Amino acid sequence: MLLLVQYVSPLGLLSALLIALVWAVPLVVLVPAVLGRLLQVSAPHRFDPERSLLAYGTVRIPDWVLVSAAALAAVTWQLRFLPALLMLLLWWVALRTRQRHPGRPGLVFAATVGLPVLAATACYAWFGPAVVAALRQGEVATAVLLALPPAGAVVLTGPVPHRVAPALARTLTYAVAGLVPLAMGVLFLRVPLLPAVAVEVGDEHTREVVRGEAVTVTDRMTIVLDGGGEVRFLPNNRVLAQTLCPDPGRVPISRVQVYGWPVEDTALDWMMPRRPVVDPDPRCVGRIPAGAPPAAPGQSPAAPPSSPAGPASSPAGPASSPAGPASSPAGRASPPA
Repeated sequence: MLLLVQYVSPLGLLSALLIALVWAVPLVVLVPAVLGRLLQVSAPHRFDPERSLLAYGTVRIPDWVLVSAAALAAVTWQLRFLPALLMLLLWWVALRTRQRHPGRPGLVFAATVGLPVLAATACYAWFGPAVVAALRQGEVATAVLLALPPAGAVVLTGPVPHRVAPALARTLTYAVAGLVPLAMGVLFLRVPLLPAVAVEVGDEHTREVVRGEAVTVTDRMTIVLDGGGEVRFLPNNRVLAQTLCPDPGRVPISRVQVYGWPVEDTALDWMMPRRPVVDPDPRCVGRIPAGAPPAAPGQSPAAPPSSPAGPASSPAGPASSPAGPASSPAGRASPPA
């Protein structure tokens, strides 16, 4: 652990944390905003910004922050969680309209009944085939995530009994405050912090491939954290080859798709360019490349063949070589008697 802390920069840790947990920001912003509006509409006498942190945050957070959080969630949340995002937004719009415009019944009816019903109808028209496919494949959780939030958007658009509202808002706030850090910690522990490599070590007779994450490379050692969690110190004079391995990506769990869009993908996954399909390096899957074995570590490579211009660059050599054979018969002639 000390070795990893030594070679992993704090900036790298922070950037990996932000990239992996950016989805939690909208959840932390939107859920307290909805619960605060629910408390304000249901029990106005218990809505005190000076005594309640939930009420204070509801009053102080501007609308543009909520809109930005919703936009961030729309591109970073998986498709199966987008109905829940729509439910939160419809609740917030309905409760805010009811609180700010109590004297306009037409606007209140449109925000609390008309808009949720229209949104639920559109959701069921789009997600309906995916819900049926999830039930057929036994993915009950996926079916619930796609089917339940549109119906729930029509339910909680008005006040709840004033005796229940404070306890309900407080309980849900504590639940979110406790579960979100736990989920963030679990996901952050799975984030790769080091580049994936495959190192071929050995000699020309015995070779092996060490797969893992590169910690560092010194003038004498190549340090690799292998898949079993063991730190391997590989002498550089035994390293035959090493290559960076691409990220294999997340293994999909659900096979449900919505018009070709997997429910585990985000909008960012669709907007990002796809990597070209190339043949992977066999070392990345633990195989030694086929072909002639490489030279032994530390052995200098064979000298390249001389260029054709080499003999022509020294005319004296070729010019003098015919004279040698020509003079040799005279040298071999026997002296006169």
